[in-house]
Order: sequence, then C-alpha cells, then structure tokens
Amino acid sequence: MPHPYQSMPPRAFWRSGTRPDDSGLLTGLYQPRFTITPETAIATAGSCFAQHIGRALRAADCNLLDIEPPIRRMPAEIARQFGYEMFSARYGNIYTPRQLRELLQDVQNGAVDPGLVWQKDGRFFDALRPGVEPIGLETADDVLVHRHYHLERVGQMLRQADLFIFTLGLAEAWVDQATGRTLPVCPGVIAGTFDDTQHRLHCFKHAEVLADLTAIRDLLHHFQPTMKILLTLSPVPLTATARAAHVLTATSAAKSTLRAAVDENVQEHADADYFPAYEIVTSSSCGGPWFGATGRHVRPEGVEHVMRYFFTAHGLPNLSAPQTDADTDEDDLACEDILLQAFAP
Repeated sequence: MPHPYQSMPPRAFWRSGTRPDDSGLLTGLYQPRFTITPETAIATAGSCFAQHIGRALRAADCNLLDIEPPIRRMPAEIARQFGYEMFSARYGNIYTPRQLRELLQDVQNGAVDPGLVWQKDGRFFDALRPGVEPIGLETADDVLVHRHYHLERVGQMLRQADLFIFTLGLAEAWVDQATGRTLPVCPGVIAGTFDDTQHRLHCFKHAEVLADLTAIRDLLHHFQPTMKILLTLSPVPLTATARAAHVLTATSAAKSTLRAAVDENVQEHADADYFPAYEIVTSSSCGGPWFGATGRHVRPEGVEHVMRYFFTAHGLPNLSAPQTDADTDEDDLACEDILLQAFAP
C-alpha cells in the first residue's frame, strides 16, 4: 500500500512548494475556502497591519463596509488622526482577540461602563479606544454618549457583513482590574494614569486565544448567522514588551501563540479561514522579509506582494497597495502601540 507522501501535491514539499511560479507567487500558499466577489460585504478589524488590508480592498473597489465615515470634506490626514477610515467602524486598533470578544459582547448587550473613562489635562477619553479622540472630549458624559453611538453603529455593520476579516496582533495586554476589561494600550501612554494596584499585565496563553476566537465566531453569528470569518496575523514585531524578556523572544512567543490558536480554530470551523500575510512578509521563500529600515514596518512593495496573493486567489482586481514613504521610520498607520517607542532608552 502506498504511503501518504507518494500522493501529496507539490505544495506539501519544501523543495517544490517554495519555488515561485512565473508570477512570483508560491502556488497553493493560499487556497481560499470560500468565494469573495466585488459584492461581498466585508468588515475589517484588528491591529495596525489590518489598515493595509482595508486600504488595498478599498483601492480595489471591493465592498468594504465603513459604518462610521468622516464628515464630508474632512482632510484625509485629520480623518486618520480621529480614527476614521482605518477599519469598518471607528473602534481603533484591536490588538488581541480578547478585545474583540469584549467589544462584540458590548455591542450585543449595549453595555457602556462609566469606569472606563480616562482623563488627561482636563479632557476625557474612552479607555477602550483612546486613540480615536486625540484631544479628548469635554466631559465624561460625552465619552459615554460617543461610545453608545459607536456600539450602535458597530451592530449595524455586523448585521450587514458577509465576511469579517480580523488581524491578530498581540498576545500581551493590560487589564483593568476594577472592570476586568482588556485595554488597547497601557494607561498613561495616551491618557489615564498607570496604577500597579489596578492595572495588570496579562500574557494570553494558547487556550485563552483559542477560546476567544471560538467566542468571537459565536458572537459574529449572533448578528449574521451566515457570516464567514477570515483570520490573519500581523507580521509586525512588538514595539516593546512588559514581560521580563527580550523583545525579540517576546515577539516570537506572541506570534507563535496566536498563529497556533488560529490554525486550530480554522481546522475546527469550515466557515473560518486563514490568510498567510504573516508568512508572506516574514519568509525568504516569499521574497522577504519585507521590512523597512527599522525592522518593524512593512515596506509598500511588501504590502503589495501580500495583497497580490489575496486578489489573485479570489480573482479580484490586482491593484497595487497604496504607497507610503519608504524612507520614514514608520508609515502613516495609526498605531497606539508605536507610541511605546518614545520610552525606549
């Protein structure tokens, strides 16, 4: 009886699977489980790298949902500063699955916790998305009103979405002990005040990430039972770690944990899939690593290469990703995480 390896396709072997075809892509690296057409209503969320995906989808005239658009004639630079057009709603960067899970639970029950309002210089900020109002609001009540509106809009978006693309980024986060909520950034970096008796570092384990992804799927199906889920992993290394570890090993541990949980989740659910942006950017077999001078931001041609895989696999218009200045230390993505660089010695 022949053994299994005798009938495996070329993509199953390193020598043949890592040899680019005439178009410069690896055959079979991304084989979508479901079809995406120009009519597919797509919602996006996730870490900073997800902004690249959203921009490329918008440039390719895909049906990218944007339920909280900026007001007319708002300059693009100002819109980005205030969290517009980054994702399908104005929730800012969602770095961990736990953040997304908690957001979806809030949308489901309409919960707004007054304990999640930060202050800075007499202004007030939503602790769960502090970057979307860079100068803050006048009162704490204003923050709560804005958040109620935000949750209502996200709910409308979810009821429209055929496909939800979520880009995982981090496996460590700060938790507010009083509320139990996972924060997008350490208190004190943007607003609020750090208190080591109230704020705790949490490093998510594989089992926790997998449980969160399962819960996310269930919550998404509460709003749209037929919604498909496409998971991807940001290739961008950590700006900094609060663990007692080197940032390089902390990055490896985080990405490995997230990637393993995503793989198991996708194996368990036929309506979930994985797009290998992480592998495309970081692997020499795909022409990488596609990082700029800092070793963190992905060069524009790298983003374009990632999206070529996506568009080609789905038969969508293969447009170039929006270009950014390759000479800058960081591109123009809005990222709370990058603010930690200011504290480097």
